[in-house]
Amino acid sequence: MMNLRLLFLTLLTISRVSTALPEESRTLGGIALLPLPEYAPVNAQALYMDMPVPIISTTNGRTAVVGIPLTASVGQASIQLIATDFADSLDFSIGDKDYPEQRITLKDTSKVTPNEAELARYAREAAEQKAVYKTFTPTIGAWPSFQMPIVGEFSSPFGLKRFFNGEARDPHSGLDIAAAEGKTVYAPADGKIVQTGDYFFNGQTVMIDHGQGIISMLCHLSKISVVMGQTIQRGEAIGKVGHTGRATGPHLHWGLSINNARVNPLLVASPKP
Repeated sequence: MMNLRLLFLTLLTISRVSTALPEESRTLGGIALLPLPEYAPVNAQALYMDMPVPIISTTNGRTAVVGIPLTASVGQASIQLIATDFADSLDFSIGDKDYPEQRITLKDTSKVTPNEAELARYAREAAEQKAVYKTFTPTIGAWPSFQMPIVGEFSSPFGLKRFFNGEARDPHSGLDIAAAEGKTVYAPADGKIVQTGDYFFNGQTVMIDHGQGIISMLCHLSKISVVMGQTIQRGEAIGKVGHTGRATGPHLHWGLSINNARVNPLLVASPKP
């Protein structure tokens, strides 16, 4: 008879191995999948632009899942592998991507040219969100299983070069999904609620930590149904669709961050037909 402790450890190991990984796109706003060499220590950490990178265990070995910022330099790049008495690097190439333009007219001009008080508020709120994006919560090393947080038409895809009232602004760092006001929004993957708030630009917002520096941000809600510190499962309700913050109509903005790089959410969750 198999030793019960050995059986338990075997099942635990199997449960920690994922066969699924996100779609790879080695372009600006994309994801690079870099297999780790077999000689890399088990406790090796991967770093890209000084930020820790998720390392996912699969049936074929370990893979670093690297989020590529929209602001990255096109061309050669590398991640660093570090552990006690060990250092190495893995090189990869980043390709350019020409995202289309989007021009939006807003009646509320304060959301285009905020006054000093509004700018100060935005700076405080941006600092809160950036601190969350830089967190790294160790997990067992499996890739989170993602689903779309809501079903609807994509009103603004990821990466758009945006102009508000004719003025250039930062590229669109998430996916906008149009839906009826009050429609339920669901957690795209398991995780922990690490930030909620009513922000100047993002409106009522929920941020979910999926582990290993993988963070979801869901914005413009009319209602938030979760609280800070709450553990959430994929498919559980987190709030309702709204148009709070800088929004021209009811929709959900889903932003996804990996190693503090905003990436296209469609690389981790395909919409249902």
